[in-house]
Amino acid sequence: MSDLFASAEASNLNRVAPLAARMRPRTLAEFAGQQHLVGEGQLLWRLLQARKLGSVIFYGPPGTGKTTLAKLLASHLSYRYRQLSAVTSGVKEVREVLVEARDNVATGGQPTLLFLDEIHRFNRSQQDALLPDVEDGVVILVGATTSNPFFAVNSALISRSRVFEFQPLTTDDISQLLHTAIADRDRGLGRYKIDVDPAAIEFLAEICDGDARQALSTLEIAVMSSNPQAGPVKLTKDLIASAVQRRAVNYDVRGDEHYDCASALIKSIRGSDPDAAVYWLARMLEGGEDVRFICRRLVILASEDIGNADPRALHVAVSAMQATEFIGLPECQLTLSQAVTYLACAPKSNAATTAIAAARADIQQGRTVPVPRHLRDGHYAGAKQLGNAVDYEYSHDAEGGVAAQDYLGVDREYYHPTDRGFERELAERLEVIREKLRGAKGSGE
Repeated sequence: MSDLFASAEASNLNRVAPLAARMRPRTLAEFAGQQHLVGEGQLLWRLLQARKLGSVIFYGPPGTGKTTLAKLLASHLSYRYRQLSAVTSGVKEVREVLVEARDNVATGGQPTLLFLDEIHRFNRSQQDALLPDVEDGVVILVGATTSNPFFAVNSALISRSRVFEFQPLTTDDISQLLHTAIADRDRGLGRYKIDVDPAAIEFLAEICDGDARQALSTLEIAVMSSNPQAGPVKLTKDLIASAVQRRAVNYDVRGDEHYDCASALIKSIRGSDPDAAVYWLARMLEGGEDVRFICRRLVILASEDIGNADPRALHVAVSAMQATEFIGLPECQLTLSQAVTYLACAPKSNAATTAIAAARADIQQGRTVPVPRHLRDGHYAGAKQLGNAVDYEYSHDAEGGVAAQDYLGVDREYYHPTDRGFERELAERLEVIREKLRGAKGSGE
């Protein structure tokens, strides 16, 4: 009788479950994507064949199969499966599972596979509570995270686990899942008459950003909002677009996407690709990035990567920062686009950057150079008695505005202008200046 009730309950729960939940693969053979992990001959595949899984960390974007694969691993290995979320569970719940797992192993039962979702939400002490039982093999820990585990997970836990990175599903993977869901009569939408426009599937597979859950949810909304019980549903691109409304951009302003997109933006500008740069700018804006952060990065880049090859770049970046602060979103996207495309097209030089880095390295690693006496302050009483500023030559009185005197006290050159942009002119002028200054050093003046 209990089995009858359990079967009825499972049937009722499945009836109200969303399409994405109903279409979860039941075996590893049905699992879509991540062939670099579960494909024949790959490391995870070999560990399963040898039944030597050990604790692992699944790292990747949402909707790529982390939870699903954890369940399939437990089923494939005939392990007991327990699932907790670090968002809703604490150390108390984890310890209860660990005690249960230890008792089960001690009485000859199977090991427990503990799937801990959002493991990066646990603080250091909570993660440390897992260590003894993970190390003893009492539980097989499968931790899932959308954040880089090498930053978000304790190093001690990382050292006891293998990290597997999940990739967004390909458009082919998503298309296959969508077609399967449309055709499946038991778990999918196969009991309805659906006339599928191939362009609609192609559009949905592209716009969901490799997220299977989002793709299946959008498909379900599109079909069910068209009253499929009343007659055939024409699944068109327009119908999918209306179900999507405004696509949710995968972007965590405090996570990997924040740093990765910022890195891509800066590297694209440095690489003089305005098209790539403006795309990454748009990605950050669509994801809700703080425009002040973008402005700070642009101001830094203007000096770090352009410098004197185009001195106007710094003015453009600072002006963009001020304008953004003044007008705000959405209009400041125009200002930021102007700044980003200008900086990308500007000639590049990091000569000023390497100059200050080399000078600071000399100060940190070598003997401090005393200020030459003729350059010291000579305005206070007694300065002249010490010989300060006595032999200083006023540059504006010298020919060409350059006084031939030693300004450092040691023979070092830090700034090496490039032959790009305005810096080419500076390089020519600097060569003349340095020749004159070398003469002063050589004569001992």
